[in-house]
Amino acid sequence: MRGLMNIENKLLSSMSVTSFIKWPTDFIFRRSSHRFLCLKNDSSSTEPEKENSILINNLTVMGVDLKMVRKRQPGVLRRQITNEDGLKNFLQAKGVNREAVASIISRYPRSIIRSYQSLNERWEIWQSILTSDLEIVQILKRSPESFFRSGNNTNMQKNITLFYSIGLTSKDLGKMLTRVPRVFSNSIELNEQIIHLLNEIYIDFGGQNADHFVKEIISRNPFILLRSSKQVKANIQFFQSSFNLDNEELLTLLQGQGGDVLDLSNEYLKKTLTNVKEKLLSHECTESEVNAFVLKHPRILYLSSQNLNDKINLLLQASISLQQVLRSPLVFDKNINTIRSRICELEKVDYNFGTHGIGILALSKQRFEAKMEKLRCA
Repeated sequence: MRGLMNIENKLLSSMSVTSFIKWPTDFIFRRSSHRFLCLKNDSSSTEPEKENSILINNLTVMGVDLKMVRKRQPGVLRRQITNEDGLKNFLQAKGVNREAVASIISRYPRSIIRSYQSLNERWEIWQSILTSDLEIVQILKRSPESFFRSGNNTNMQKNITLFYSIGLTSKDLGKMLTRVPRVFSNSIELNEQIIHLLNEIYIDFGGQNADHFVKEIISRNPFILLRSSKQVKANIQFFQSSFNLDNEELLTLLQGQGGDVLDLSNEYLKKTLTNVKEKLLSHECTESEVNAFVLKHPRILYLSSQNLNDKINLLLQASISLQQVLRSPLVFDKNINTIRSRICELEKVDYNFGTHGIGILALSKQRFEAKMEKLRCA
């Protein structure tokens, strides 16, 4: 650098005053640290901002997976002001070990931009919902996004107050924090719109306890709070018109499994219902049987056309009748690979689906393994 400065000084001193004046001022007063004899320096506006090398080193020492960070939220690595050390100290004081801290940052990198004050305020808010620091830590480990997604603690507190006002419990809110943390980041007005819509619909259909209805819908399916009022209303009208339900039947459906699919897009609901009908009718089911099946298990409408068709074909190939399938819709909640592997295991012990039914395919993993142990012994 000193050599460059000497050359530059000699060059300038050897120039005549006239020629000196001809040089652009942005060259004359350019700092020596810039590229030598470069008349323009606008390339920085087109070059991507570089990662913060000090931050990279800090995260590496902490054991953070930088590959995962670059995949999920790469912009964080270009920040000049971060709080990774403060975050580490804060979490470790709450009982989070070093490996878990690294995992949390790897999976939700923006956690390192939260200030100590923000972290402390957020922790106190969560303590008002959950029973212990240990429970908060467990949720943090499972879903870092639920804690770090938003830094607006005032808005979160307002939403919590709103949810309590409609009868949701701390247990309900704890599940929402894990399943769909974005509802706490919604503006209070957006959440109020959906709650008002559900109240309005229930009263219009002749319901007598709107508060209970709203609580049941949101506690079963909080994802509905991420949808527009127009979409939710269209889905409710879709159910009523597609199955010719009277008001009482519709409200009963919505308070049950029907509420689980209200967050789907209206076009997707129409598409999946059409596919369910086509598939079942092609196997000689009647229209009334198909309708009864969908109303008994509306979550079938979550399945894509390909997924539903593959599952039905797999069950039929295992010599399971379609009538058995219609009587045991919970089997569709299982992954197709799980269904396939269970069928193979049951075939090894000569399990007869015609005699014993197919309910065993829908059991939890623990209960299925216990059942298989008994069958092997027998």
